[in-house]
Amino acid sequence: MILNSIKSVFENKAIKKKIIATLLLVLVYKFLSVIPVYWVDTTKLDAIMEANKGLSFFSALMWGWLSNFSIILMWLSPYINAMIIIQLLWVIVPKIGDLQKEWEQWQKRMTKYTRWLTLPLAFVQSYWMIVLLNTLASGTIIDLSDIKVVLTAMTIITAGTIFLMWLGEVMTENGIWNGISIIITAWVLSSVPGTIMWHISTWDYPLFVGLLIASLLIIYIIIKFTEGNRRIPIIYTRTGREEKSYFPIRINQAWMIPIIFAVSLVTFPAIIGQILTWPNSSETASNIGKFLLEYFNMSNPSWIFILIYFLLVLGFSFFYVSITFNTDNVAESIQKRWGYIPGIRPGSETSEYLTKVSEHLNLFGGWFLALIAVLPYIVSKIMWQSVDFIISAAWLIIIVSVILDVVRKVDAEMKMFDYGKFR
Repeated sequence: MILNSIKSVFENKAIKKKIIATLLLVLVYKFLSVIPVYWVDTTKLDAIMEANKGLSFFSALMWGWLSNFSIILMWLSPYINAMIIIQLLWVIVPKIGDLQKEWEQWQKRMTKYTRWLTLPLAFVQSYWMIVLLNTLASGTIIDLSDIKVVLTAMTIITAGTIFLMWLGEVMTENGIWNGISIIITAWVLSSVPGTIMWHISTWDYPLFVGLLIASLLIIYIIIKFTEGNRRIPIIYTRTGREEKSYFPIRINQAWMIPIIFAVSLVTFPAIIGQILTWPNSSETASNIGKFLLEYFNMSNPSWIFILIYFLLVLGFSFFYVSITFNTDNVAESIQKRWGYIPGIRPGSETSEYLTKVSEHLNLFGGWFLALIAVLPYIVSKIMWQSVDFIISAAWLIIIVSVILDVVRKVDAEMKMFDYGKFR
């Protein structure tokens, strides 16, 4: 059955073309991840990383590409930060908020603003990243006294981030699904073989089997939660007779966005801590830096880190849903189509009802996302040792969501092109 479905997919030329385009663009992205900045001696950098725990920590923050000082060293971090800033401005600036009434125009403006903001953020962030990493490596990565070398390195790293953002958009236009999501999924899956081999090399097969079973169980729970929704009944009377329909509201309305936003913020204190512990820092600054590194270290998180991470994911979940799900617009759209929810008056009462339902569902969805995000850290604390899941529970959400969305997209296109089914 599955083989027949796969065969029928590849028999469709349009879908096959999109799948091939997506795979080729993923290969381009993987190729970029192994291209180092010209002036960096990667062999020397590997030796420094083994002797410097601070660099190993930042390698994890930089998605593992610090080991070769890749030109996409910052990955999509500036783009994500730009998204957060634009989303916050949407709430603060009324004129930006008014754009959401025209959904397509609002989406275009948001995308445009995010692109333009990503450029300066990437350029500034590239400088501080070079300075910070150079300081951790005792000034052996890039010669900061040579302004031309520093500016060129900043330009290359910034261009790498912008190119990666552009690659994601090209993948969205010509590929099978959202390019940024595909890139994130490809990054997560690329680490799976190495994690499996590490577990096998330790000869701790009971732990490996236990983690594999736990991962499968988490995947099952995520699928149920991702697909779960509440169907709001709607009755339309525009044709002279009542037509029943449903408006679904998902439990996990925010998808993976709150976790990505929360990670960007919760790792910031550790970066500040590294800066404050520089050799030339004062005693007070050094003590503050040591405190931040002790309690906000992702490789060995404290309970304070876990709690703040949990609350950030929960808070961003409500924040993101509140700005993306406009109940006033939905209520107005239902009313214009001569529809109503049984027992609820059209207009403001419908909007209030939808807001109440959305907040109720988002309470469960937000708690679910937050628990999934902190689960690996809680397990490590309980077992008194670092436990490397085959795939982090938080990243499993994005993998499952992307795969389900891709399946739905392919299924929709198959129905669109398979005219024989409609004869």
